[in-house]
Amino acid sequence: MIQNFEFYNPTRLIFGKEKIETLSKYLPLGSKIMLLYGKSSIKKNGIYDKVKLTLKSFNHIEFGGIEPNPVYETLMQAVELARKEKVDFLLPVGGGSVIDGAKFIAAAIPFEGSDPWTIVSEKAPVKSAVPFGTILTLPATGSEMNSGAVITRNSTKEKFAFGSVHTFPKFSILDISVLNSLPKNQIANGIADAFIHTTEQYMTYPINAQLQDRMAESILKTLISEGPKVLSDNIDEEAGANFMYSATMALNGIISMGVPTDWSIHIIGHELTVLYGIDHGRTLAIILPSLYKRKIGDKIAKLSQFAERVWNINNGSNMEKALKAIEKTEEFFNSVGISTHLKDYGDNIDLEFTVKEIISRFKSRNIKGLGEKGIVTLADIENILRDSW
Repeated sequence: MIQNFEFYNPTRLIFGKEKIETLSKYLPLGSKIMLLYGKSSIKKNGIYDKVKLTLKSFNHIEFGGIEPNPVYETLMQAVELARKEKVDFLLPVGGGSVIDGAKFIAAAIPFEGSDPWTIVSEKAPVKSAVPFGTILTLPATGSEMNSGAVITRNSTKEKFAFGSVHTFPKFSILDISVLNSLPKNQIANGIADAFIHTTEQYMTYPINAQLQDRMAESILKTLISEGPKVLSDNIDEEAGANFMYSATMALNGIISMGVPTDWSIHIIGHELTVLYGIDHGRTLAIILPSLYKRKIGDKIAKLSQFAERVWNINNGSNMEKALKAIEKTEEFFNSVGISTHLKDYGDNIDLEFTVKEIISRFKSRNIKGLGEKGIVTLADIENILRDSW
């Protein structure tokens, strides 16, 4: 049976071609704006110049250097600057990391506790946040239309998520023309990220949520068909639009309403990122095949449904179809240039250390099981990591 739910998403989505030029329509007049961005990509691809042209008419400052997998220590520098300059609106321009970072900054500026890290580590309540709008430059995380964020603390090598009703973007501009300037490896990361965001909300157990299932399956099928087109030398504009919107729809809350969700792949994958700096989407692709094989008995109904509806696999037993679907998914990740084996991500990766360290971390957090019913045990996690090698 579908669970009771309440859906709320106040973000205005501005989607299409040449939409960055409309930015001034959505910025609050009379505000003090802080422009936020990452390292240097928006200055190389011309997006920075477009945004700065609009901001000439607004009182604004800027803060650059937000890392992929945004770092608490860096974000706190932005918080202190924003407080000093009395900033009252944020404008992150970038991918999910910059937008996630903006959410933390927005919540931390007015935070009354002694340590803003507790917003992330202890889920300290966010009572208010500085409003913000976003310009998305990399489709992947869906952060442009949800209230969640994932933040890394370098000093402790921790990576945690937080969210609040106060940290939805006021607006998000999705300009499909930005895809032409993206490196192929980043597009590939986005494909994997959006795909696994969807499966984390779908690959659990059936509760006869027909619409949610069909919506999730449509996102997956769209990513499978359109993703490779976006990786071609001459990006298909329509494919790019389909990919960008799919990444947003994968994590704006709509497909998770009334259904059980998993997120064990993400929780394990986060540890690989903080230990080795592996791109987020790739850590998910590393963990998914082995986790689904290990928990195939618990997920057999949805895996076989996934096989039939997404991969058009209709022959064989449910077990045979499920295994074939996992194999096809792994092949898809490989086809867009993403390895599903941990050993391929650097000679510095030590399997025994990785297993020991991650299990130790989970024990210290009193984690006994992950997933929709706590079915992914610590013993499972150890085996999953070994299988992923």
